[in-house]
Amino acid sequence: MQSYNLPGQEEKRLQTSSRFAFTIGRTVGILLLFQLAAALTLPFILSKPITFGSPTFLTAVSAHSFQIRSAVLLSFVGSALTVYLGITAFQVFRLYSKSAALLFVVVCAVSCTLDVVQGGTIMSMLSISNAFVTSGTADSELYQVVGAAVASARRSAHIMQLLAIGAWMFVFYISLFRFKLVPRVLAVMGSIGITLQFIGVTLMMLLGYPSIGEMAMPLLPIQITVAVWLIIKGFNDPPLKPAAVSPDLRHHLTEIS
Repeated sequence: MQSYNLPGQEEKRLQTSSRFAFTIGRTVGILLLFQLAAALTLPFILSKPITFGSPTFLTAVSAHSFQIRSAVLLSFVGSALTVYLGITAFQVFRLYSKSAALLFVVVCAVSCTLDVVQGGTIMSMLSISNAFVTSGTADSELYQVVGAAVASARRSAHIMQLLAIGAWMFVFYISLFRFKLVPRVLAVMGSIGITLQFIGVTLMMLLGYPSIGEMAMPLLPIQITVAVWLIIKGFNDPPLKPAAVSPDLRHHLTEIS
């Protein structure tokens, strides 16, 4: 069977496509690491006093006011990075499926919105805590009732936040698997990691049961591994659309097929 060489223009097009996939993949990898720190790790660590329960948080949150404010500010940065991640990955996802690319941007935007809502409820807890500490023992029972309501609202917002986080991660890893943008074993590991996190933490909280934190632990090293892979390797090269192939090349491919 006779072989044919790609025209120089087509070789250049392939090289450009490869560089594009690598650049976008590396950017996504970097964003994953920064988003992991700013949205998924540090804010939850810094805002630990809000999880002490009511009425304990009424004094604990005020005592860690700067720490709580820093957590909320950092979460805002992380939520913006989530949207930026969606827009960046969209550039490659759309080459395979526009609907999947748009879905990923939408779930990232929803996650950002719920991150902001969660931050607002935390600031409400801080305001109530400061007012309680300032008032001393005056209206203590009233503050405890209001505090319990605010803490409950924060917990509900947090559950919705976790649902949205799980949604964008699941769509992300399914897209990586479906479009073969990374080795499929990495995409499968990511899908398993977010599924375990959803079952052990999000679903348990949604059903009113204590969360199983151990089930969420594998997700962290998986997320880091995928991010590092993308930084080093980038995305796999996307296929050229038929319209991007020159007429001569299509004619040659037809002859030898």
